Amino acid sequence: MKEYMMIFRMDKSNVKEQSPKEMQESISHWQNWIGGIAAQEKFISTNQLGFEAKVLNSDSSITDGPFAEIKEIVGGYIIVKANSLDEAVEMANGCPILFIGGTVEVRDVMQLNA
Repeated sequence: MKEYMMIFRMDKSNVKEQSPKEMQESISHWQNWIGGIAAQEKFISTNQLGFEAKVLNSDSSITDGPFAEIKEIVGGYIIVKANSLDEAVEMANGCPILFIGGTVEVRDVMQLNA
């Protein structure tokens, strides 16, 4: 089995403040979706990304980010095990971000030899 990363993306204009009830429902959807993957023993790890960032450029300059002019935000990721890219994409079907207009980019994780 290979590892695949699912990257959760969303248009910033679709992000809205949630009531405590909406937030709890959202958390529950995420927990259920990730729990379903874990129940198949295909879960590796996941994290939500924060809003504070800096970018180190090739000329060694540092800029603040994430950038206001960027329309899309990356909200987080999950790493799973699957037999193929198609299987990993099938696991992504049902990701809660899809129900609020987001996307899931599924990519294979290359193993580097030490």
